[in-house]
Amino acid sequence: MRMIVIIVVALLVLGGGGAGAYYYFFQSAEASVSSEVGDNHKNNKSAKKGRDKKNTEHIEFVELDPLILPIIDNDSVSQVVSVVIALEVHDSAAAEIVKTMSPKLKDAYIQDMYGMLSRHAALKGGVLQVNKIKQRLNKISAEVLGDDVVSDVLLQVVQQRAI
Repeated sequence: MRMIVIIVVALLVLGGGGAGAYYYFFQSAEASVSSEVGDNHKNNKSAKKGRDKKNTEHIEFVELDPLILPIIDNDSVSQVVSVVIALEVHDSAAAEIVKTMSPKLKDAYIQDMYGMLSRHAALKGGVLQVNKIKQRLNKISAEVLGDDVVSDVLLQVVQQRAI
């Protein structure tokens, strides 16, 4: 009799653990939105309806390999910056151009960023100014690929590590 009670209790504990795991791990996530955010979303949605749908239907993103750049202070490396970049293009033909030209594009990025980060143009108080970096990368993309190929440079990851 004692063994049967132990087995029943063990089954109840295992069943409860399984039900708890199912409840927490397999339920879909629900986002809670405040009324301000919901109103702003509705306003943005109505503003976007007025835009040309042709430009937004065929957008593609081309992700480049991570760039790892040093920041040099007083003849030594003080920090290392890692950047993952994705390029927003209008269609698959532009995506192919970006993939074909990616070695040249990454070379231009590294040359520009290496000099910019070493001169502290992108640092303010030791912290990277992401908006300046993004502006420079947009400018370099337009110079290398042309004005009509890349519509925007998206910074996926920016990490800064002191050495």
